[in-house]
Amino acid sequence: MPARTHTVTDSPVGPLTLVATDGVLSGLYMAEQRHRPAQESFGDPASAGFEEVVSQLEAYFAGELTEFDVPLRLDGTPFQQRVWSALRDIPYGRTLSYGGLAELLGNPGASRAVGLANGRNPIGIIVPCHRVVGANGSLTGYGGGLERKQRLLAFEAGAGSGQPGLFDADSCESSASSASSVGSAVPMGSRTTSSA
Repeated sequence: MPARTHTVTDSPVGPLTLVATDGVLSGLYMAEQRHRPAQESFGDPASAGFEEVVSQLEAYFAGELTEFDVPLRLDGTPFQQRVWSALRDIPYGRTLSYGGLAELLGNPGASRAVGLANGRNPIGIIVPCHRVVGANGSLTGYGGGLERKQRLLAFEAGAGSGQPGLFDADSCESSASSASSVGSAVPMGSRTTSSA
């Protein structure tokens, strides 16, 4: 049986529960998140082993990191794993529709199935399911809540551009819509960090 441990770290979007299975990140859950597993399944509390994840999350929320490179253990069906892998290729500060993501996967009629897999993403923020929007750019469903999705998109739209970021609540409404590049093909690329 796999060994699981967890820790909780603070963030601008509330406490984040980080779960590791056999020492590899297998979950990142927000408070009151839809499809959040039972707390008992997270294993014993432990702060050791999460240092790199916490460091990268801090850099992300500081606007210094645009793509994460921590090892991940994504347990799901083969289709869910394909969706979650494709999510990691949506560039920072950009969005893609569910239909656009289905097209990237070579199955343009699967937007509903893509949405279901997106909603079951076990590692929020790092596997950026918040970057997927409705066909018209609307902020549809997000396991962490639409307010958090809006804040994350507004933050990514404003980080590094001189615009207000995550900590300015007034910027959420106007910046969230400017993050959208709905339905356009997204170039595949490697994960990088931006310099501070």
